[in-house]
Amino acid sequence: MDDLSVKNIAGVTRIEGVMAAISDRIAGRNLTPGARLPSVRSFAKTMQVSVSTVVEAYERLAAEGVIRSRPGSGFYVCGPLPPLSLSESGARSDLNVDPLWISRQSLEVGDDMLKPGCGWLPPSWLPQAALRRAMRTLARGDVGALANYGTPLGLPPLRQLLARRLGEHGIAARPDQIMLTESGTQAIDLLCRFLLEPGDTVLVDDPCYFNFHALLRAHRVNIVSVPFTPTGPDVELFGQALERHRPRLYVTNSAIHNPTGAALSPVTAHRLLKLAEASELIIIEDDIFADFEDVPAPRLAAYDGLDRVIHIGSFSKTLSASIRCGFIAARPDWIDGLVDLKVASSFSCGQLSAELVYLALKDGSYRKHIEALRMRLAKTMNEVAARLEAIGIVPWLKPQAGMFLWCRLPEGLDAADVARVCLPEGIIVAPGNAFSVSDMAGRFIRFNVAQSTDPRIFDVLEAAMHKLMADRPVDGGTAS
Repeated sequence: MDDLSVKNIAGVTRIEGVMAAISDRIAGRNLTPGARLPSVRSFAKTMQVSVSTVVEAYERLAAEGVIRSRPGSGFYVCGPLPPLSLSESGARSDLNVDPLWISRQSLEVGDDMLKPGCGWLPPSWLPQAALRRAMRTLARGDVGALANYGTPLGLPPLRQLLARRLGEHGIAARPDQIMLTESGTQAIDLLCRFLLEPGDTVLVDDPCYFNFHALLRAHRVNIVSVPFTPTGPDVELFGQALERHRPRLYVTNSAIHNPTGAALSPVTAHRLLKLAEASELIIIEDDIFADFEDVPAPRLAAYDGLDRVIHIGSFSKTLSASIRCGFIAARPDWIDGLVDLKVASSFSCGQLSAELVYLALKDGSYRKHIEALRMRLAKTMNEVAARLEAIGIVPWLKPQAGMFLWCRLPEGLDAADVARVCLPEGIIVAPGNAFSVSDMAGRFIRFNVAQSTDPRIFDVLEAAMHKLMADRPVDGGTAS
């Protein structure tokens, strides 16, 4: 609990701050029923408050039935716990930087909203003709594909095709080392169930894909972040985090990184794997953006030989988000355990989705679609970057491929404030702190260039920034 501190919040006393810190840890399952709280003196030192403040906070929590006192032993968390609330676990985020809020807004709103903050391509950018052909083929084929459960590992022809595709990236995986899932998200969820216990520590990049945060909180683990650089995580700080926190798992994108668009360098990859081996760290490598690459970046799973690295992917970004199909490639003994877990939790995977993906991928038009998509994204990346720079929003780097631009706002502006102003104007943006465990990305916004072609986006952003700059207090005064 050494990461707790009393924050200066208007109208909140130090006693209430201590109570809130304890309550937040209980809500986030970092303190579970029966867990012993720190001693009054040690907690006072951690929180940088007086002993009497902690005594009063503990007494009030005991009166509320949140904790209880055991004479001569200390204070303990009462039970049972209320239902898990992901939006309340961990530090309470501002509404506009809450990752679950961003996802729900992007998924629930109508087509009249512009979504430069979402993480998928517009439907018109996807291979609709190939999907329609695949659906017609299935409709005329064996009824088993339309009605039966799939095998636990998943459709054999698709796993064979995936094995060949992985081989193109240097990853040697037999078909029996590949298990199909409903999606990339389900793949990570299954792996968390398989590998983690509540209270374990997981490393993530800072920034990283915001749904990693929400999913890991659902598994009641401690999340520790490492700053991400243009060539991968900061290796020196990564090593320090391994020594200090002894994490069980590291979750990352090694190819096109979300949200920064950066790519892992070979040197960083080798250094990461040496550190992982020395500390018995397991790595989940999310490769969902693989087909966007022109020149493949290093894959940790290729260097590691699927020993400590687990490789996952899906086709929601390049084929269809409606056809839910992902995969896990891992060493055989882990695949065997994952199959049992999959049968217990979801029984099988979608046979129909797997058949559709297989037919679409083996259609020669898919490669042509990907080649055209890469060219279109590269052109749009340049255009959107230029439009953003013209209004003072500067890309952190120029990605080699993909659809994301990680951009810095002018000095003095906060991305959450920009998001609040843009929302009533019909534009959903993705503020940087939604991607940052440390809340150190307040000046950043992630843009999906494929969803950022409408000129209204830039007009609203420019107006929002001007408004916020005009409303800022000057020389310590108050804006009129």
